[in-house]
Amino acid sequence: MRIATKTIYDGVKFNLAQISEALNKANKVASTGKRITTLSDDPVGLVQSLHIKSDLSNIEQMGRNITFGKSWLVAVESALSQVQDLISDAKSLCIQMSNASTSAEQRVLASENIRNILEGIASLANTEINGRYIFAGSETDTAPFTLNGNAVTYNGDDNVFAVSIGRNTKVQLGFDGNDIFRPSGTGADDDIFKTLSDLKTALEDNSPGVIKEAMDKLDVHFEHISAKISSTGSRMVCMEMKEKIFQDLELTHTERISRIEDADITSAIMDLKQKELAYQAALASSGSVMKLSLIDYL
Repeated sequence: MRIATKTIYDGVKFNLAQISEALNKANKVASTGKRITTLSDDPVGLVQSLHIKSDLSNIEQMGRNITFGKSWLVAVESALSQVQDLISDAKSLCIQMSNASTSAEQRVLASENIRNILEGIASLANTEINGRYIFAGSETDTAPFTLNGNAVTYNGDDNVFAVSIGRNTKVQLGFDGNDIFRPSGTGADDDIFKTLSDLKTALEDNSPGVIKEAMDKLDVHFEHISAKISSTGSRMVCMEMKEKIFQDLELTHTERISRIEDADITSAIMDLKQKELAYQAALASSGSVMKLSLIDYL
C-alpha cells in the first residue's frame, strides 16, 4: 500500500516540530540555568517552590521588622544614655554648689547650667527617628514633651506599640514618655523635669538644703533611666537572636528553592548538544524526503 505524499510531508513536519520544541526547551534550560520555568515543566516541583517562596517572603518581612526595630532601639538607648550623662552633670554641679564655701553669686550662675540641662533632657525626650517620636507611646507623630518656662507637659499616651518578629511573637518598641521621664513608684516624688526646675530655683534662692535634696532625687532618676536602658538592651538581644534565626532560615529556604528549580548545568549542556545533533539529523532527513516527487513513487 502506497502512502500519500501529503501524509509523508505532514509526518515530517510533525517530527520536526517535536524535535524543534525539545531543542528550544533544552536551550532555555541551558541558558537560564532553571529546569522549571512553567507549570508543565514540573507541576509538583513548582507547587513546592511556590510554598517555599511564600515562607521566604514572610521571613523577609520579619527581617525588615527587625531592622526597623533595631534602629529604633539604638535611638532609644542613645537618647537615654545622653540623659544619664546630663543627670550626672547636674549631680556633679549639685555637689559643688552644696559646699558651704560656694557664694550666692556662683549658685545663680550655676542655675543657668541647670536650665541648659533641663532643656537638653527635654530635647532628648523629643528624640525622633524617621519623623517618628520614640517616647510618645503610640502617638509617634506628636512631639511628646512641650517645655513651657520651667514646666514640661506630656502630649503622648501610655499605649506602646510593638512589631512582629515571628509567629505569635512581638517586641515592644514604643515607650511611654511619662514612664521614662515622669515615673511613679520610683522613690522620687518629682519627675526629672520638676526635680531640675526645683534645683534651678534653689540655686537662684541660694538654698543649700534644697540642693542636697535634689542630689538624692537625681540619684533615683539616674537609676530609673539605667533600668530602662537595661530593658532596651534585653529587647535588642531578642531582636538579634531572631535575626540570626531568620538569616539561617532564609539561607535554607533559598537552597531548597535552588535544589528544586535549578538545573545541572553540565547535564543541561550535554542534553542541548544531543538535541542539536538530533535536530540537524532530522533536518537532513527531512530535506531528502521533501525532494521526493510523484515520479519517485512510480
